[in-house]
Amino acid sequence: MAQKEQQRLDGGARAEQEAEQLETLGKILSQAGTQLRMPLGNITSALARLAPMERREEDPALDALAALVEQSCCRLMRLVGNLTDAATLWEDGPLPLCDDDLVALCREVCWQVETIAEMRGLRLQFVCGEEQHLVAINGEAIERLLRNLLSNAIKFTPRGGEVRVGITSGGEMLELWVEDTGCGIAPELLPTLFDRYRHFDRMDPPPHGLGLGLPLCQRIAAGHGGTMDATSAPGVGSRFTLRLPDRRVGVSRLRDSGADRYGGFNPTLLELSDAAPPEAYRCRYMD
Repeated sequence: MAQKEQQRLDGGARAEQEAEQLETLGKILSQAGTQLRMPLGNITSALARLAPMERREEDPALDALAALVEQSCCRLMRLVGNLTDAATLWEDGPLPLCDDDLVALCREVCWQVETIAEMRGLRLQFVCGEEQHLVAINGEAIERLLRNLLSNAIKFTPRGGEVRVGITSGGEMLELWVEDTGCGIAPELLPTLFDRYRHFDRMDPPPHGLGLGLPLCQRIAAGHGGTMDATSAPGVGSRFTLRLPDRRVGVSRLRDSGADRYGGFNPTLLELSDAAPPEAYRCRYMD
């Protein structure tokens, strides 16, 4: 019994030490992201001077080259945003919420992403039996979560496939789900899919990022008092579901923080930069 108790204590100490190390890693990543923002801003400013929109509209070859740079800058800014937010993965407090129309928010995001899906030869469909549903959410965070899930769905679904977004209400919880007909996820990966920093050997190859997107989605879910889960079958597709309390807080609008987390970039083109084709960054799509 004494030996088992000592093993339990040793295991607890190791877990605590590991948690402290991972928290420190999160802070380092966050600081790295902050340091990268300024040089990235300089690059985008230089691009705007070297290839202004009026010249790009007149010169297709210049527009094509500038589009590649635009996409690369969006990928870098998305990475910087995830690095900056890495430290928040260890926070467990609630996000600021207000009563907002989740149906309208999701419909708008799907409309913004639809062109990118079509460029990839996919059908994007929004499914909801309600015209409106007011619920306590952080709109900016939910938009980011949905764009992240759509980026993954589009990225891993072959041409000719389908991506569906839906809202299901009933009872005390509300579900926002994204499903695809993509390659699916191996069963052994599902239990730890949302783990933080624990599976560097499973990170997507370039340019698909550090794998922080799903842990950040999980943090957004927790900040709403909700949960995230995933179901999948290899070769059939995947479904990611956000469950959050179907409640209201009596606040109709959040105070504007004044911060622009997207650095002036189009949020849709930034968050889907890993999934979108370079054509999406041509000048005619930049608005």
